[in-house]
Amino acid sequence: MSTSGSVQPTAVSARKTTTQKFNLMRRQEARAGWAMIAPAAFLMLGFLIIPFFMAFGFAFTNQRLISPNPTEFVGMRNFERLLTVKVLPIEAEVDPDTGATVRDEAGNLVFPRSRNFTRDNPDYPELNGLQESFSWVRGTTQYTVLAGDAVFLRSLINIFYFALVIVPVQGGLGLVLALLVNQKLRGINIFRTIYFIPVVISMVIVSILWRFIYDGNNGLLNSLLSLFTMGAFQPIDWLGEVNTAMPAIMMMSIWQAVGFHMVIWLAGLQTIPGVLYEAADVAGANAWQKFRYVTWPGLRNTAVFVLITITMAAFSLFTQVDIMTRGGPLDATTTIIHQAVQRGYQKQDIAYGSAISVFFFMMVLTIALIQRYLTRDRD
Repeated sequence: MSTSGSVQPTAVSARKTTTQKFNLMRRQEARAGWAMIAPAAFLMLGFLIIPFFMAFGFAFTNQRLISPNPTEFVGMRNFERLLTVKVLPIEAEVDPDTGATVRDEAGNLVFPRSRNFTRDNPDYPELNGLQESFSWVRGTTQYTVLAGDAVFLRSLINIFYFALVIVPVQGGLGLVLALLVNQKLRGINIFRTIYFIPVVISMVIVSILWRFIYDGNNGLLNSLLSLFTMGAFQPIDWLGEVNTAMPAIMMMSIWQAVGFHMVIWLAGLQTIPGVLYEAADVAGANAWQKFRYVTWPGLRNTAVFVLITITMAAFSLFTQVDIMTRGGPLDATTTIIHQAVQRGYQKQDIAYGSAISVFFFMMVLTIALIQRYLTRDRD
């Protein structure tokens, strides 16, 4: 009896000791884990999370980067300047003697200048201080778009123009390349590597290289076009012309990033079971029918991921513009991120730059939620 009685406390104490050792090991592992993530956590806290909330606060003030004046709360003034857009119809000038519309030497209608309505005009107090953005003529009326910040409005138009072209072209070209390199051919990995090489090159380096390619005097593109046309092609300053600057940046951006999305599409293609293609062959399906009824449905989740990543990258356009054009010519390539940096750091207007950043965050978040809703499962 005494032996059994002594064994039981010993077993209990052994279990307690084991539990204590286990708890000690868990605490040690937890401390080690926190120690490992602490550097990254502090960096994210200092350079991402805290600035993120500070931007929200500064957006409602008149904070300057370096200013002796105290910071003041201005409410929604910065956002009102960003989002104020009005359309002003202006009628063509009429000759008081004949009653006919006045035309210039080229035969175009003559319209009063928009500044006559936006600068201290008591009849149009709501237009005071607005800037002319762009205009179009319909009949004898010129419709002029006025904005609180015409450059920001141009940036918004540019970035949507860029995204509307980049998203389908880059996504579609990436899918085509993925279908080509998904073949079981000798040396196919060489082509996969060639298509992916631009992705691993820094965007800064790529932008500098393509700036030389687009050079208006001795650029490679002009030289090749002149060679192929036997000298008939006249050189173009691709980055210096309003009509060609943004398409030139689009072409470079597609070339640089299409390999990345090709790899994503390729990964999706390789997850589709081969038995589905065998069944399609037995059913007599042609290549288009196999793509439509087997390949594309199997790539649904991949397509959603590619769509979202390309869209987010397109709206975040900055590096190419900053290096290749600085937003020019005539603000033809400026973007929202570029404007935020220009305002916040170069012009030291932290408050207005923060307002642009907050607007950009809300815009991208809204677009991402809409995309997620439209691409949701409808089972």
